[in-house]
Amino acid sequence: MARAIARALYLNEDLTEAIALGHDLGHTPFGHSGETVLKEIYSPDFTHSEQSIRVVEVLENGGLGLNLTHEVLDGILKHSKGYGKVLPEDPEELACTYEGRVVRIADFMAYLNHDLDDAIRSGVIREEQVPESCSRLLGKTHSERAATMMKDLISSSRAEDGVLGLRPSDRVRDAMLELRKFMYQNVYRSPRVEQDFEKSKKILSELYAHFLKNESMLSQGMADLQMGGSNRDGVARERRVCDFIASMTDRYAMNLYANLFFPSPFSQKVT
Repeated sequence: MARAIARALYLNEDLTEAIALGHDLGHTPFGHSGETVLKEIYSPDFTHSEQSIRVVEVLENGGLGLNLTHEVLDGILKHSKGYGKVLPEDPEELACTYEGRVVRIADFMAYLNHDLDDAIRSGVIREEQVPESCSRLLGKTHSERAATMMKDLISSSRAEDGVLGLRPSDRVRDAMLELRKFMYQNVYRSPRVEQDFEKSKKILSELYAHFLKNESMLSQGMADLQMGGSNRDGVARERRVCDFIASMTDRYAMNLYANLFFPSPFSQKVT
């Protein structure tokens, strides 16, 4: 989505794609729930955007990093918005390139779309619960919503006095913000999601404690993922465990937890 928008606005497509590809590399297992857990058990300063920077500068390529440009790193660091403004008013929080700002907007569009589809598919909400004003204006399917959001942003953005104003029309922006509010109230903060958060917290907390006590398993696990940041560099074990856990996928974390803490089934039937 970001690259298509950049192409239509005659921006640097390669820079846009590089930022988009790297923006969530530091995301933990179980998404923002996992991030919250690492804030509790590792450091309140942990953020997936800063962890993404650590991945590409410290952990990737066996610890050598990827030698990315300042513009790519800046876009990766400043892509996240949470429940705040899509494009912040504080210039310190705003990406220094239009490409980075495009990625931030495209990320907002993409997660709204994907999370809505996932919530309906998993039964957290029903399709008829989605506000009619959002469905009517944005569309009823994933492709319709994506096309509406992208086309509106492209057609509504204007260059004035050499400055490109990236903004959707008021009506589409209001519909997207209404949809985000609906998602927070009915999906992200739903009882079912809260239950899953407690499960993910148990998995990540116990994995964290386990690898704090087992240096050899930690080193082997990081080697398996071809990660840098070994103890030879004087990196604290807590930092390395955080790096290891943050680099896992949901499935990897769940399988690892099962292998470590679940009993093995009997090979023969007990009579």
